[in-house]
Amino acid sequence: MARTLEQERAALAEDARKLEERRQRLEEKERDAAVQAVERAGLLKLDAKRLNALLARIRSLGIEEVEKRLTA
Repeated sequence: MARTLEQERAALAEDARKLEERRQRLEEKERDAAVQAVERAGLLKLDAKRLNALLARIRSLGIEEVEKRLTA
């Protein structure tokens, strides 16, 4: 336990900084995992024009609609 209120505040600020760094590392790992999933699906093998068209269509329909159509 910190001896003074200032030390306690400093300890809390340090803990918050460390937690934010952990969150950022987790977000990076999740993003890397998502990119790997896209790569395994073969989407990164498409030429840029075709991939952009596919992504534009997904954006226009929305993720839920695309999932529904693919599972139908």
